[in-house]
Amino acid sequence: MFCYQCEQTTRLPTGDGCASAKGLCGKDATTADLQDLLVHAVKGIAQQARRARALGVPDNDAGAFMLHALFTTLTNVNFNPTRFVTLLHEAAAVRDRVAARCEAALVADSDTAQTAPAPTGPAVDWTPAADLTGLLAQAATVPVNADLARVGADVVGLRALILYGMKGVAAYANHAAVLGYTRDAVFAGVEETMAYLASDPTDMAELLDRALSVGRLNLQVMEMLDAANTGRFGTPHPTAVRVTPVAGKAILVSGHDLGDLEALLKQTAGTDINVYTHGEMLPAHGYPALKAYPHLVGNFGGAWQDQQTDFATFPGPILMTSNCIIEPGPRYRQRIFTTGPVGWPGVRHLADHAFAPLIAAAHALPGFKADDLKTAGPEQTVTVGFGGDAVLGVAGAVVEAVKAGDIRHFFLIGGCDGAAAGRNYYSDFATGAPDDTVVLTLGCAKYRFNRHEFGSIGGIPRLLDIGQCNDSYSAIRIASALAEAFGCGVNDLPLSLVVSWFEQKAAAVLLTLLALGIRNIRLGPTLPAFLTPTLLAVLVERFGIQPITTAPDDIAAALTCAA
Repeated sequence: MFCYQCEQTTRLPTGDGCASAKGLCGKDATTADLQDLLVHAVKGIAQQARRARALGVPDNDAGAFMLHALFTTLTNVNFNPTRFVTLLHEAAAVRDRVAARCEAALVADSDTAQTAPAPTGPAVDWTPAADLTGLLAQAATVPVNADLARVGADVVGLRALILYGMKGVAAYANHAAVLGYTRDAVFAGVEETMAYLASDPTDMAELLDRALSVGRLNLQVMEMLDAANTGRFGTPHPTAVRVTPVAGKAILVSGHDLGDLEALLKQTAGTDINVYTHGEMLPAHGYPALKAYPHLVGNFGGAWQDQQTDFATFPGPILMTSNCIIEPGPRYRQRIFTTGPVGWPGVRHLADHAFAPLIAAAHALPGFKADDLKTAGPEQTVTVGFGGDAVLGVAGAVVEAVKAGDIRHFFLIGGCDGAAAGRNYYSDFATGAPDDTVVLTLGCAKYRFNRHEFGSIGGIPRLLDIGQCNDSYSAIRIASALAEAFGCGVNDLPLSLVVSWFEQKAAAVLLTLLALGIRNIRLGPTLPAFLTPTLLAVLVERFGIQPITTAPDDIAAALTCAA
């Protein structure tokens, strides 16, 4: 195996990347290699699907399969090699079905053959081996760094940036698709980009432009996902969320998928089961359609990397709906369930919202006992729900506070949390921001500081929780609206972006910000291993990307530049 797609990547003097029997995420070599082969298979589907679209017979079912397949290869999503064997054979069948669709279209109109020639190359010609040994032999020919000796680390790194951005695009688009929101332009963009990667491109300028096109595609996807979430669940409103438990039977829901949460709330309505959110599910409490369920009682625990402690102490079953699962500990392995793209060997998977086994487990387990909560202390809350509409609803007051000098600066501290050393930078940054500044946050990095008392400025809370990383579109809307109100560009606002990256969704968002021309983003805690010194130099020169230093120094630098 060779993998360097996330911030956990092993850092070695001989070359960055996890290349042993198991990656730092817990993914074994077999699973990692099968994921590489699945990406290869998706490239072949994309080649055929792009041709089908050119022939006037687009196949969005193939597009939906590609979204799901790529999603399963993200960090901390699916660790089950058996599932990847199944997906590989499904991928070949999908590709061949689309190819047959193309041939049928040519029979109906032979004149179109010149405008849509048959694709060629190893991905479109690949046939899955009959057994695991054969599949692993095939996978050995298509790792992410397969062409390193021929094209060099810079080209491989840019290809990886595009691929990892596309994995993030696929994840966000899949979240929207399961809520019934899709767009032809998104499917076409996925087909085009994955087919481009199948061509083994080597031109550096072209690759960088293509990476920015991934960012533009992701902007469409994030807007679609925002429409899906608000269309289905309503516009988020500021909401105080209880973070201390209540007595009663309990289910804990982690991940990102709001549709899964809604289905579970419907199935547990009127029972004696309370539902709690965990990790990136915290912002669910701001949506009217979800908080209307009185048994959605609060949030339990912290960010994804704390789950082995959080889940061990939770007295009920756990449902993982998307990334970010890590190896289940022995104290809860028998009471954790997966759904959607998630998988772990030996963990029960529930498809199609068939949550009866999960609910039965909740009835069988003790839940929170009233006597156990007597020493828990007073009820504690955090406030969520400051999405685009909520913040823009008070934009006039915000603008006036800036003009009056009451608000000096905005810091958007967004992205993923993680276990690696150095992430205390983000808590130090947020709590160290001066009292005349406002902190906007999204993603699970907020758990490092969202219980801190920030206070308010003229009735405007100094901490505004925009939501999940899935809600990045709201942050873009807010920045764009403020720029319009002040009659300037986003880069001219008293706004600094401090991004905590971990996995491929963050790569997609970063590419979107760069495609929008946003400069001087501070990125950490470590830079992606696939960004070679040459690539980093390009990003620094063209976009002003800044590796983080220390929180006090970076705060001072941001405020000095804005003065």
